[in-house]
Amino acid sequence: MTTQIFISTGALFGMLAIIFGAFGAHALKKILTEEQLNSFETGIKYQMYHAILLLILGFNIAYTSKAMYWCFTIGVILFSFSIYGLVLSDAKGKKLKVLGPITPIGGLLMVIGWLLLLSKAL
Repeated sequence: MTTQIFISTGALFGMLAIIFGAFGAHALKKILTEEQLNSFETGIKYQMYHAILLLILGFNIAYTSKAMYWCFTIGVILFSFSIYGLVLSDAKGKKLKVLGPITPIGGLLMVIGWLLLLSKAL
C-alpha cells in the first residue's frame, strides 16, 4: 500500500467523523435518546481514532501492510457505519437488526489490524 492511500483514507474518515459529529450534536440531539446519542458518539470516536492511526501509518509506511490497511478500513466501515445505521433506524422506529451482527465483525477486524501493527513493530 502507498502513503497516499493510507493518508487519503485517514483524511476521508476524519472528515466524515467531524461531519457526523456535528450532525449528531446538532440535528440528532433533539431526536435521539441519551443512549442512542452515546452509541452514535462511540461510532464517531472509533472512526476518528482509526482516521488518525491511518494518517500516522501513512507517514510511517514501513510499519504497514496491505492486510493492515484493509482490516482498519473495512473494520471502521463495518463497526462505525453499522452503529450509525442501527441508531438512526432505531430512532425512526424501524431498527435494522441485520446490522447488529456486523458491528462486532468490524470491531474484530480493527483488533486484527492492531495485532498486525504490533507484529510488524516486533
